[in-house]
Amino acid sequence: MHEFKYRNNQLYCENVLVGKLAKTFGTPLYVYSYHTLIDHYLKLKSAFSEINPLICYSVKANSNLSILKALIAQGAGLDIVSGGELFRAQKAACPPQRIVYASVGKTDKEISSAIARGILFFNVESLAELKNINRIAKGLNKITRVAIRINPDVEAKTHKYISTGKITNKFGIDLASAYKILLLRVKFKHLNICGLHIHIGSQITQSAPFVEAIKKVADFIQRLKNNGLALEYLNIGGGLGIIYDREDPQTAEIYANEIIPLLKKTGLKIIMEPGRFILGNAGILVVKVLYIKHTPKKKFIIVDGGMNDLIRPALYNAYHQIVPLSRRVGELEKVDVVGPICESGDFLAKERLMAKVKEGDYLAVMSAGAYGFSMSSNYNSRLRAAEVMVAKNKALVIRKRESAQDLVRNEVMVNNFTKR
Repeated sequence: MHEFKYRNNQLYCENVLVGKLAKTFGTPLYVYSYHTLIDHYLKLKSAFSEINPLICYSVKANSNLSILKALIAQGAGLDIVSGGELFRAQKAACPPQRIVYASVGKTDKEISSAIARGILFFNVESLAELKNINRIAKGLNKITRVAIRINPDVEAKTHKYISTGKITNKFGIDLASAYKILLLRVKFKHLNICGLHIHIGSQITQSAPFVEAIKKVADFIQRLKNNGLALEYLNIGGGLGIIYDREDPQTAEIYANEIIPLLKKTGLKIIMEPGRFILGNAGILVVKVLYIKHTPKKKFIIVDGGMNDLIRPALYNAYHQIVPLSRRVGELEKVDVVGPICESGDFLAKERLMAKVKEGDYLAVMSAGAYGFSMSSNYNSRLRAAEVMVAKNKALVIRKRESAQDLVRNEVMVNNFTKR
């Protein structure tokens, strides 16, 4: 599953002692296993080899340039959702024909830049957006490709904040409206409406919601064919769940066996957009115990990493396993693991049974590779963490720790607002 293992009761990432990384680079610290992230990508590629999909890694999961570069080198494309992510894709030298661009709120500048770059296509979320892309493409004297994002009205059975396939969500276009748009696609002179896109949510552990959504879209594609409306691509999005606690998610192979027969019937080129599946278990957040605090009701383990470093527990009440870098045998105790941020919502774990730790110990917050650093912030003017990639017995810094100067780099201090 991943390359974070204990040897002689010490936690290693591949062949490197994580405790040594913590002392060398300081904490909070994100540590990634190169072998794990590549292995997870290749598992997906192998499982779906029969239909040879374009696997576009979801940049929002973790946008570090070294991670993007590593996946691109293995043949991955990129799923982007902003102009900033397009810039990152360019910096990582991703071929434009391997870039797909989602997001419900693309600006004119972002659309223009992506058209100029020659990306594979936009995933379009509304009729208004479709009209706007057509207008911008006309102004640039270009014809650009787009896929209509379908909202299949399927319950993804995940946290409501990361469910995106219900008709009450802001994402996508219902089937009836999409059909009307496709009937009128010749009116969009500067668009090549060449595909459909679905993405029903994230951290989905079972195949049933995917199967339901794909069946709906496959029936829709057949209806289009019967009316002479041919398409080239079907983008099935991402959303594959991983193990954080006691989940039993489907493997890439099981997922492939369930949906490949449905996908083959469409006759379309398949695109996938995994993020968490590739990076989630490939990274950890290492923190240091600052204080042990006892109250009449609770015992708090106060660490130097908080919700600004990993917001998932505060935002989603998400569970992350937390383990000591030096494993000890002993009685378990119930504790809250909390950070230094001035918010009661700043916690990494609540009411968690853990072996006793002492001040100065290091802990690893597991399965933090996806939506960890990418959602981090400078709240409370805290410096964002460093990131390190481990490959076998080598550890390379792939993001330096921020400095105090970085916090104010783009600010302008006005001394007198009333003086003219």
